[in-house]
Amino acid sequence: MNPNSYKTKCSPTWCPGCGNFGIEWAIRQALAELEIPSHEVVVVFGIGCSGNMADNLKVYGFHALHGRALPVALGVKLANHKLKVLAVAGDGDAYAEGTNHLIHTSRYNPDITYIVCNNHSFSLTTGQASPTSRTGYVTKTTPWGEIKKPLNPLALSLVSGASFVARGFAAEPQHLKDLIKVGINHKGFAHIDVFQQCVTLNKVQTLEYFRERIYKLDEKNHDPHNRDLAMDKLEKDEKLPIGIFYQESRPTYESNFPQIEKEVLVGKELGKINLDDLIAHL
Repeated sequence: MNPNSYKTKCSPTWCPGCGNFGIEWAIRQALAELEIPSHEVVVVFGIGCSGNMADNLKVYGFHALHGRALPVALGVKLANHKLKVLAVAGDGDAYAEGTNHLIHTSRYNPDITYIVCNNHSFSLTTGQASPTSRTGYVTKTTPWGEIKKPLNPLALSLVSGASFVARGFAAEPQHLKDLIKVGINHKGFAHIDVFQQCVTLNKVQTLEYFRERIYKLDEKNHDPHNRDLAMDKLEKDEKLPIGIFYQESRPTYESNFPQIEKEVLVGKELGKINLDDLIAHL
């Protein structure tokens, strides 16, 4: 496999300079280096600019409703747990409509890799404030500046029980690729938040803004098995660390079901079903 094995003939529709180019490259590169055939991968997409990646990735894909990528991904994993299942969403999708699903998927711990493209705004709908927008951020929906405190999504997933919590940066695609590889190989729910620039609508969190503040956790000897330290890095660090904040090993959600221990759910024989009798019974 090579990165082009996962590339369709469709041309991306993102703005020139969009962070989604780096994120898509990192995903394709990660799948290629892990040598996972296209037919063994399912990617569930949310609504937003990142969701347009569904046209570009040559894998099994599903374009879910706004905020609903995770429940669909969980259904796919339960139906055929031998598949590699990823979900890709934006910050507006994942952390607004999808917040409740993030909390419960974190505590369930299914073997799903969740990649959230975080540009701190609802960019597809022309730049309204999102749950991760900074206080004071001026948009058409917050013309006098955002008055609410931004959500800390990785801290939320960590306290909710996610067994892998990490952050990448779209303009560091090699580093992001390595994070995605570890996330896919991790047995459990891997939440990877990805800082990205929106060159058209967000003139605050620019490439320069991120580059002035970002540093790599692995270069500071961070211990990813220390949960308290991970929370400190997420809540108290004035800089913007990227890398693996926390990782632990515990049983996955699907591994607790004896019905699928020996074979996948979609491989089971249904036998003969009389629909009239079933309808009458219900």
